[in-house]
Amino acid sequence: MPTFTATDGTELAYHVRGDGDPLVVLPGGPMQASSYLGDLGGLAAHRRLVLLDLRGTGDSAVPEDPATYRCDRLVDDVEALRAHLGLEQMDLLAHSAGGSLAMLYAARHPVRVARLVLVTCIPWALGRQPSAEDRLAAARLRSGEPWFEDVFPAFEDWLAGKADFDPAFAPFFYGRWDDAAAEHDAGAEFNDDAFDVYGSDGAYDPPATSAALAQVAAPVLVLAGELDGGPSPELARTVADVFPNAEFTVQPGAGHYPWVDGPEWFARRVAGFLDRDGAVLPSAK
Repeated sequence: MPTFTATDGTELAYHVRGDGDPLVVLPGGPMQASSYLGDLGGLAAHRRLVLLDLRGTGDSAVPEDPATYRCDRLVDDVEALRAHLGLEQMDLLAHSAGGSLAMLYAARHPVRVARLVLVTCIPWALGRQPSAEDRLAAARLRSGEPWFEDVFPAFEDWLAGKADFDPAFAPFFYGRWDDAAAEHDAGAEFNDDAFDVYGSDGAYDPPATSAALAQVAAPVLVLAGELDGGPSPELARTVADVFPNAEFTVQPGAGHYPWVDGPEWFARRVAGFLDRDGAVLPSAK
């Protein structure tokens, strides 16, 4: 397991899967160990995945200062990883909450990003988040499934602030609830203390971030899941609109973890984007 040292002395770990040109991958959660990403639906057959365990998660050390779990402060860890890998520029993929970290990184270090892939990205860094209505609308798309009636009322209560999150809600985050999805969900590892700090006060400056991302020249792919409520495809599209050189795609039948729901579709779409020759893409606007 390779490691490197962050600027504050914290030892951070990353995991390498596959061969080929490197693709640095930032996990979501927030603050979830990178193991849940697996080989991203077979994407490791096309790229050498460099899966970062953010500080305090997975095999990375717990920092002395818990305030360094804040999203904007994690940007320095991503930059330290790039320097450790010896890359002048890097292709970067981020999932879910990791998308906000990737956007803050691109805003601060635009010349270091060769290509950027944002997968079911929750755009907290842009001052936007999924609404309860978005999540309920997506959940209702699953009404024909046998588990729906037992779970949906509690899901409504959670979104209304009347109840705590329940692990029984997991089926709403996948395009289909089967053995593969259940196994994937069971393997999740979070740092709950870091979760609370990630988006705490001061983490985001949406106007400044939006203005900076409007100047990012790198090609960007924003990928949404058709059945995802957080973000919905409509919310995900607004992320693409921020970048001058972005494209937007919706994976059919996918939820929040599209490489689990449709691995071949996901790997083919992302690899196709990454393997282009760098020509300017059509704007998402």
